[in-house]
Amino acid sequence: MAAGEDLAETTRFYRDVVGARHLATFDPPGLIFFDIGGVRVMFEGNSASSVLYLWVDDIDAAVAEYESRGADFTGPPHPIHKDEDGTFGPAGETEWMAFFEDPAGNTLALATRR
Repeated sequence: MAAGEDLAETTRFYRDVVGARHLATFDPPGLIFFDIGGVRVMFEGNSASSVLYLWVDDIDAAVAEYESRGADFTGPPHPIHKDEDGTFGPAGETEWMAFFEDPAGNTLALATRR
């Protein structure tokens, strides 16, 4: 199946079968975002994994807390996306994230908006 067909089928499945709220598709590079019960999930092209985004109010405090419990972040919180058109929240805010992995290598991110 071609990448575009994979994106369409993934969108159909999570929207129509799972009942997730479709937030956005960016193709290229082949990213689909859903809100599933208040948790943002990203699917990437032909990848069998997804990214789990955990919303926090204070990303710096949350990173410190997660690190104290054993999380190993790939870097400090940093800006990822200036949401000019309000796709993920109020227009003009910037999303900040800090990434880490679970023991199986799945990517998770703490996320906030500033």
